[in-house]
Amino acid sequence: QVQLVESGGGSVQAGGSLRLSCVVFGYAYRHYCLGWFRQAPGKEREGVASLDSDGTTKYADSVKGRFTISRNGAENTLYLQMNSLKPEDTAMYYCAADFKVACLRAPAAGLPPRASFGFWGQGTQVTVSS
Repeated sequence: QVQLVESGGGSVQAGGSLRLSCVVFGYAYRHYCLGWFRQAPGKEREGVASLDSDGTTKYADSVKGRFTISRNGAENTLYLQMNSLKPEDTAMYYCAADFKVACLRAPAAGLPPRASFGFWGQGTQVTVSS
């Protein structure tokens, strides 16, 4: 059974940094698609960043240059380094995982759609104050 467990959320002031972690349990396939999503109150869940088993990364325009997605294979952990945080980054952040085909469903210049992912974590809250 695949389980994803996020951690690392918290409250920071604008301009600060946080690193989110997501440990992936039970996924033993070599080919994968991993992603970070976020959902602010009253808004739909949106993609933030994705990473596939070929090392291809994609980012939402709103976080390019500020956020970095990475993975530690030995620890089965996905990370999201968030720098220069803004109040509009405030949201519940979720990690997601599925087979690599999930990333292949992404449009050329966009992130994989939420519906492509079958495995989700419980979320970790990020609050950025001005």
